[in-house]
Amino acid sequence: MDISSAQSTLDGPDPIEAAAYAWVLEHGLLDPAALAGHLARQGLDPLAAAPALARLAALRLVHPDPQDPTRGHAVGPEAAVNSLAGPIEAEIARRQEELAHNRARLAGFLPYYLSVPRPQEGGDGVHVVTTLAEVRAALEQASAECRSEVLASQPGGGSRQPEAMQDALRRDHALLSRGVRMRTLYHHTARFNGPSQAYVEAAAGLGGEYRTAHELFGRLIVFDRELAFVPLCDGSWGAVMVRQESLVAYLCEIFEQAWAQARPFVSAAEEGLEQVAQEIDRTILRMLAAGLKDETIARRVGLSLRTARRHIADIMEQLGAESRFQAGYAAARAGLLEED
Repeated sequence: MDISSAQSTLDGPDPIEAAAYAWVLEHGLLDPAALAGHLARQGLDPLAAAPALARLAALRLVHPDPQDPTRGHAVGPEAAVNSLAGPIEAEIARRQEELAHNRARLAGFLPYYLSVPRPQEGGDGVHVVTTLAEVRAALEQASAECRSEVLASQPGGGSRQPEAMQDALRRDHALLSRGVRMRTLYHHTARFNGPSQAYVEAAAGLGGEYRTAHELFGRLIVFDRELAFVPLCDGSWGAVMVRQESLVAYLCEIFEQAWAQARPFVSAAEEGLEQVAQEIDRTILRMLAAGLKDETIARRVGLSLRTARRHIADIMEQLGAESRFQAGYAAARAGLLEED
């Protein structure tokens, strides 16, 4: 397809293609010579007849008669789209099946990969996994081998995507169906997120337990109190796999303390949007009074930096404060920093 015809797909068919399509619909012919005469009578270039028919055929809008190539018929655009999409969708499905097969096959090599010490790994039960593919494979392996319990802290639950939720629900269903107990912590902000609400409702129906808190200590997944995953501090997609008994026990204790202080997951609408928003603002206000930076506040309450700064600006405006110090002073005088 040349540049002019490619542009026509953006702005609609060009006049020659439109005239040729209408002519085939009316006459049931694919004869370039006959079409050329029709185009000439319309004041269009007759030499464009054959190329126009070829483009319509490529778009599956016209189909020749197997017995007589000069005759044929035209179909509707929707039928043409389905005709074009069929082979592409079949190829996508084949590629996805191939990818799933290779992923499952390669995951079988993970225990061998992890069993060989590398420069960044020590013999102290701590392993560094640097790429997202390796992290996913390690999590799949740990999920498959898990026997009794999963503990998870998932900060920033309010920004998770539906696709990620579907993958998580698939893994959780496999665990819960084996009788594995699953407990997960989210930020309160997750209660405003539709995909998070739908995911928790579905997983809770299978036996999963979910609570939320204004602040979380960070991302964590622990399997059977034997293997913990924590993120690398460099902001990459990598993770640290911890098997050292004392370290894992310490991480589990941090989780249990946060779990005891957290509240059962309910949607913000169910609990009251205004009440939830006020609680989030009070948490941000305490952090402002403590002198924390915007980036730290956003991370700890599970908001994007932009949203956190909007909350901070609204809080300072409501308090009539021009600085964080003034905001903290005004909040303290109003009793807003007192613990519930």
